[in-house]
Amino acid sequence: MSVPKYWRIIPHYYRLEGTICKNCGYKTPLIRKICPNCGSDDVERVRLPREGEVYSYTVVYSPPEGFERHNPYVIGLIKLKDGTKILGQIVDVDPEEVKIGLKVRMTFRRISVDGKSGIIQYGYKFKPVK
Repeated sequence: MSVPKYWRIIPHYYRLEGTICKNCGYKTPLIRKICPNCGSDDVERVRLPREGEVYSYTVVYSPPEGFERHNPYVIGLIKLKDGTKILGQIVDVDPEEVKIGLKVRMTFRRISVDGKSGIIQYGYKFKPVK
């Protein structure tokens, strides 16, 4: 990943920000300049809730290159407290213990290391609420 791109995605991956449309109220967990629902350009950045529950999930047993050390790992669709749904890795739990409805909280973790540039990429993951 290039350094400029890395810096552009920091708000989303570090602070879990999204956008909300001032015209129709549609909220997305992505930074958008135009609302994907109504096409309005009257959007603003918002911080998304840090807690939610597992809405759906899958366990990955054949990871892509670079993620072998996490094998197996869980990717979940998380329904945040405001209803926004976002994908994220579920950590600090055995894959067999993950269930739909499991309460989770965002945590900040290392995602990967770019071998060419040496940039360590950090971002959000989700862990069970104890």
